[in-house]
Amino acid sequence: MEHENRNTYPLRHDKETVGEVQIADEVVAIIAGLAATEIEGVASMAGNITNELVGKLGMKNLSKGVKVDVLDTSVSVDLSLNMEYGYSIPDVCAQVQERVKSAIENMTGLSVIDVNVKIAGVNIDKTR
Repeated sequence: MEHENRNTYPLRHDKETVGEVQIADEVVAIIAGLAATEIEGVASMAGNITNELVGKLGMKNLSKGVKVDVLDTSVSVDLSLNMEYGYSIPDVCAQVQERVKSAIENMTGLSVIDVNVKIAGVNIDKTR
C-alpha cells in the first residue's frame, strides 16, 4: 500500500548510493506518541490508548493526538496530551518535548524544529 506522504532519504555506503530509506509520516507520529507516553505524568495521548493496551490494539492508535509536518530533513510535531492530576504541567511538558525530540532524531535522522504540546485534559485518578 503506497502512502502519499512518504519522505525518501538516500542511504549511502562508501560514497555510493546503496538504496533508499522511506519513512512514512505516520511512523514519525507513532515514535512521537510512544516517546510522550513514556513520561511520568502523561496519562495518554488525547483520544488515544495507554501503553498497556498497545499490544492488544496495535501501534496505529499511538499516532492519534499527534500531528507531524515533515519538510525535507526536518520535522515539526504537535501533541495533544491528557495529564495525570498532581503533576507540574511545565515540568512534564519540558520532559515530553525533550524525549520526543531525542526519539525522533535518534530513530529517523530527521532534525526536530519544534515540539508543541497542548494539554487536552486531566485524568483524576481516585486511587492515588
